[in-house]
Amino acid sequence: MLNAIWVIMIFSGIVTGLITGRTKEVSEAILSSCSQAVNLTIVMLGAMCLWTGLMKVAEKAGIVDTLARLLRGVFRFLFPGIPKGHPANGAIAMSLSADLLGLGNAATPLGILAMKELSNINGNSPIASNAMVMFGVINAACIQLIPATILIIRQQAGSADPNSIIPCVWVASLVSTLTGIIAAKALERASKTPGCQGKGPGRHLI
Repeated sequence: MLNAIWVIMIFSGIVTGLITGRTKEVSEAILSSCSQAVNLTIVMLGAMCLWTGLMKVAEKAGIVDTLARLLRGVFRFLFPGIPKGHPANGAIAMSLSADLLGLGNAATPLGILAMKELSNINGNSPIASNAMVMFGVINAACIQLIPATILIIRQQAGSADPNSIIPCVWVASLVSTLTGIIAAKALERASKTPGCQGKGPGRHLI
């Protein structure tokens, strides 16, 4: 489904550019996008190497297990199908911790690692389990205690008080997270699908 949307968007853009006589702009946009894609890949590769490496260090040091134990009660409610002591618990804990601190570069690779662990529990099924859907929702709308990226952008833009938006960010992210959790739980009960099973009816994450 997502691939079809991308194809339609790209095709529509090219056709519109040709019809309106903006062939030069279309060509420049294509070349520029290719360059940006390569740069993004290099940046993301470096970030993934860094943070997955730190994840392994934290795992060996016992930090991941400690964090997972502290969040066990919350995880039992949000992800009832994840076995106790499974690596997915630690990966999710690290990813959500990075989200809380507004560390986008850390949250992305850790989120990918967590989703991979959830996919393994789900038997690598093409249909997302309830746990995968819930993690996707929380990861997208996670509460941010320190919106570091936004604060940096505001500071670079010359804001007199970059920190003034923090209370608004807390309220907005809290409301969005709670709304997402409630909606995901309601759909989970409606579908009557086990929390982390690969068989039976389910929902596509994308």
